Amino acid sequence: MLFRNRKVNDTHEGKWNGLGGKLEAGETPEECSIREVKEESGYTVMHQNLKGMITFPLFDGRDDWYVFVFEIDEFEGDMIDSAEGELAWIDNDKLLQLNLWAGDRIFLPWLGEGKFFSARFTYIERELESWSVNFY
Repeated sequence: MLFRNRKVNDTHEGKWNGLGGKLEAGETPEECSIREVKEESGYTVMHQNLKGMITFPLFDGRDDWYVFVFEIDEFEGDMIDSAEGELAWIDNDKLLQLNLWAGDRIFLPWLGEGKFFSARFTYIERELESWSVNFY
């Protein structure tokens, strides 16, 4: 997990997040995941599984954010000192104790359910207003 405390004007400042970022032109979600993990952690992804998709309408007050949630089960390399924040390995049973977005507390347990999910989390001024999910 990444504790976001180093980036100027960071929407996620003070929160713990999984690694990730925005798609570059022509990039697939898988390619984006591999690139972002490398940039933010130093690790090279060898294998990942797409677990779900989340829509965040007007998350930053301007744009809808679309998130592809991957579980990485094979990687190599050494952890770097990330420009985004402090990296830490967190035991699964301790994840929900971190300072997370409210929606993260809802969707993180879905990762272990063995179903693909498509969800929407609506925030207004950093507060979770509503959410919905479909499982496949």
